[in-house]
Amino acid sequence: MKWKPFMTPVENLDPKEARAYLRDHAEGDYTLLDVRQPGEYAKQHLPGAMLLPLPDLSDRIDELDPKKPVLAYCAVGGRSRAAAQYLSENGFAAVYSLKGGIKAWDGLKATGPEDEGMAWFRGDETVPEMLSLAYAMENGLADFYRSLAGHLDEADVLDLLERLASIEELHRERLWTLYQSHDSRGRDREAFESVLLADVMEGGFTTEELLSLYESELSTLEGTLSMAMMLEAQALDLYSRYAHKSEDETTRDVLLQIANEEKGHLEALGRLLDERASS
Repeated sequence: MKWKPFMTPVENLDPKEARAYLRDHAEGDYTLLDVRQPGEYAKQHLPGAMLLPLPDLSDRIDELDPKKPVLAYCAVGGRSRAAAQYLSENGFAAVYSLKGGIKAWDGLKATGPEDEGMAWFRGDETVPEMLSLAYAMENGLADFYRSLAGHLDEADVLDLLERLASIEELHRERLWTLYQSHDSRGRDREAFESVLLADVMEGGFTTEELLSLYESELSTLEGTLSMAMMLEAQALDLYSRYAHKSEDETTRDVLLQIANEEKGHLEALGRLLDERASS
């Protein structure tokens, strides 16, 4: 890199401003860029972030759309500022750097490497295939919430689990409607569900994985809400990464639509948690 880019002024967003920016913009209308190293990304990252380490930026700049705003972040802000300066110097009109980096971020984070949850994903899926995978994840999580309710007896936790299951079922119905509009074979619901992946939940988890991680926390309202928010953050992250890697534009648009719905679910759960904290 030349020295000149490092002299280009860039706009910093503090965590509050960045959260507002992400809330007010739809997935796919901007690029959330993590310029740290893969090991740092795997430990924690912002949901939906694309990993592009700073040392690789000059070689992989063509992977970014210069017409879309970019919000870059790193650990504490130094690398993202350098990335933002470089992108600005190379024709990106709107570039922001997260002030204080992920260490200053007090919102939800996703975990796992860049290929987390990609075991079922090839990259060349058709829209119906992608909707089938998303449906299976939503269906698995709704079933999990209802199954969990059968082992608990605290009234407010049971009520929350019912609400969460209902949310997943509404999203599942939305996916079924989308599937019908894209599938030329005209399969009925029973035939469609007979070929779904089994035991896969939103965010790419299986029932066993989820229980092993969070079983001790699922007996309280706060613990259940926190787990649900984690799952929505992972789902938003997963669908966004699917969209980045999809080779088909229509499939990518559908995935971004689903990611935006997951973002809405995440905000609703956050409000529920705030209500609980203030009650």
